[in-house]
Amino acid sequence: MKKLSIGTCLVLMLSLAIPAQAASDLATSHLFYEEISYLVDRDVLSGYPDGTMRPDTGVTRAEAVIMMGRLKGFDRTQRHTGFSDVPSSHKASGYIAAATEAKLVKGYPDGSYGPNNTLTRAEMAFILSRLFIVPFRTDISFTDVSRNMRVYEPVQKILAANITIGYPDNTFRPNDTVTRGQFAAFLARGLEPKFKNDATIKQSYLRDKTKTYVYDTEFGVERHVYNYVPARNGLALGYVWSINTKDNLLLTDSVEFETSTHYTFGMPYSESYTELEYPVKIGQNWYMNTMYAAPREVTNIGVTVKTPYRMFTNAVEVTVAANSELLEKGHIYYMVEGFGEVKSVDLDGTVTKELIAIE
Repeated sequence: MKKLSIGTCLVLMLSLAIPAQAASDLATSHLFYEEISYLVDRDVLSGYPDGTMRPDTGVTRAEAVIMMGRLKGFDRTQRHTGFSDVPSSHKASGYIAAATEAKLVKGYPDGSYGPNNTLTRAEMAFILSRLFIVPFRTDISFTDVSRNMRVYEPVQKILAANITIGYPDNTFRPNDTVTRGQFAAFLARGLEPKFKNDATIKQSYLRDKTKTYVYDTEFGVERHVYNYVPARNGLALGYVWSINTKDNLLLTDSVEFETSTHYTFGMPYSESYTELEYPVKIGQNWYMNTMYAAPREVTNIGVTVKTPYRMFTNAVEVTVAANSELLEKGHIYYMVEGFGEVKSVDLDGTVTKELIAIE
């Protein structure tokens, strides 16, 4: 009987996906059970030969690349990597070589890759900002991530894409390590709208990305659907809200994102406008000293607003001042947690937009 080499056995063991429900150490109550199950079903994540998943164990840089490699369909054939500590005989050499060629990962200045090092949140941000298309970025207010840090732009992207949200104390903790379960959650959020819904702040105004929102506007009926658009007019898009007519003819693509300090709506690679600043309170105002947009102010909270879809009793009323240079005649719009903007009315009482259905 022909014997297999140790390296070949390791590759075979890594390729055997253990069903999430069969893992002895993964309870259905685990915070990331659904995300882990989703990736196991997609053959992106696998357990260990002893029947465990080890969701709370740190994910190594090699394991992270293996998962990405499976997701991208990279050639896993063991080969030369160029890294001093990843010989061709290493179980992940093929994936590491492919991911390096695709510019998804980089090594250290000393020429090593550190395959057994536990992935940090900063490294995760770099990797996922390269792995997924993010056509926009948002300013961030994390107290431990400043503009002069290399990780600032990657964090901007994965925050805007609802891949991460940071911690409740408004930190990102870039030097903390990432567990296998956490990395599974980050990957799943980059892949599926339903998991992106989990990466939101408390009392979020973002809409449910698994639903279609229908509005009656001054320009006709609009259908807003969150979908994956690889590219449009030569520009890479990724996940965006596409705005269509009632007959599903495309009008434009839009983006919607939120941080602990603001909610923003705009267009990919173009203008975006802050529609709410946090904390929400009467008198909160923004765009007061700029010609970029007309001044906005929260003029009431806990407002009852009637739309064809339903009656809302917890709306935030925002008044936009008239500005002739911006052709803004002044209007009021209403924001509701979990629904975004539900109604807009000109100062003369003319309704210009309202939510009529959610599908």
